[in-house]
Amino acid sequence: MKKKTAIVILNWNGQKLLERFLPPLIHNTLLTDADIIVADNGSTDGSVAFVKNKFSTVQLRTLDKNYGFAEGYNRVIVGLTGYKYVVLLNSDVEVTANWLTPAVKYLDKHPEVSALQPKILSQRQPAFFEYAGACGGFLDKNGYPLCRGRMLDVVEEDHKQYDTPIEVFWASGACMFIRLQDYKDLGGLDEYFFAHQEEIDLCWRINARGKKVVCLPQSVVYHVGGATLQVGNSRKTYLNFRNNLLMLYKNMPKQEYRRVMSVRWLLDYLSALHFLILGRFDDAGAIFRARRDFHRMKSYHKQLRKNNLTHTTQTAISGILPKSLIWEFYFRRKKTFSSWEVETQTI
Repeated sequence: MKKKTAIVILNWNGQKLLERFLPPLIHNTLLTDADIIVADNGSTDGSVAFVKNKFSTVQLRTLDKNYGFAEGYNRVIVGLTGYKYVVLLNSDVEVTANWLTPAVKYLDKHPEVSALQPKILSQRQPAFFEYAGACGGFLDKNGYPLCRGRMLDVVEEDHKQYDTPIEVFWASGACMFIRLQDYKDLGGLDEYFFAHQEEIDLCWRINARGKKVVCLPQSVVYHVGGATLQVGNSRKTYLNFRNNLLMLYKNMPKQEYRRVMSVRWLLDYLSALHFLILGRFDDAGAIFRARRDFHRMKSYHKQLRKNNLTHTTQTAISGILPKSLIWEFYFRRKKTFSSWEVETQTI
């Protein structure tokens, strides 16, 4: 009998992570319900031989080179057939007992929900949320991402304050459940992003076409985070700024886009100035390069923007909050999601 769910781990030179986190994944996943697939992104560290020799129950798909997070996943997922759901799972995620079943049951019961993430806690500091996704993602009115449990670089301790399942704007790519057919119909992840914020871009398309994204805290995983690019890496700064601008261009309606881009021009260059003052010259330069390359890439994304706006059926998206992250965080000193006092859609 064909299994309902495919769990896909994209690996690049991550043998040590696979050694550490594949065993608990296998132990905590009923293999009668799901297939575990390691998609290798052109590794050179022995990852492929390791999986072949040590894990007979794990399927292995090999790519000829490192295609990045977005294209690597696309090349594997678009070829999957017969599954109802696919889980994009980072190689540095440790799953817990019963992590899979609640999520699958929830998706079975709620056909209007296209994507879902669990509660994501820090593997290094288990009492705290993890930066990349925490307990569900939102955007502020200027397009900056934030999470229940994480505002900019402030990560909250988990006191079960966000244990209510709610509708969110985006689900973290560290552990994202998504309907396989929706993934294909929406075009998957934008391969030009390479890495960072590609899952937010995908979730924007989900929201805009009238389907939902939720966080289900009854499923819990632990994420190491930063295993590919550490915080403070100028490459990560570059990708985050460039991809965020591309995402806004691709998805935001014309009138709102003009306002937001005027604000972002100012805020982005203020961020570059801040890095210069701190002596982080590589990060400052990364912002200038990000804005330059964004303008160079707009011509390719023009048709994608037209397509996205043509298929948009829902413009008033609750997960885009009517507040400014920069203003609330730095000027009003509201550094937790609960302090924002925004209405959220419980499920």
